[in-house]
Amino acid sequence: MLFYPKKKNMLKKRWSAKTPKFWKNVQKVGIVLGAIGGAIMTAPVTLPAAVVTTAGYLIATGGVIATMSQMTVEDLKELEESQEDDVKKGE
Repeated sequence: MLFYPKKKNMLKKRWSAKTPKFWKNVQKVGIVLGAIGGAIMTAPVTLPAAVVTTAGYLIATGGVIATMSQMTVEDLKELEESQEDDVKKGE
């Protein structure tokens, strides 16, 4: 997948922008889900296939939740203004 420089720059800015409190909590839930899935997957005992499959889904879901909640921003107008400034500069 090819990203245009403007979109790539916007993703970097969204990633480093301040995240709202609600989404920080959602991010923590995602991390916990991923950690639970990882703990089940690495358990030193033999577990039923359904449990191992569910653990894989927990890891994937937790990762997506944590990543997507990180991309939310508290002040979208500030981010858009910053993007417009970059476009004017030619970045």
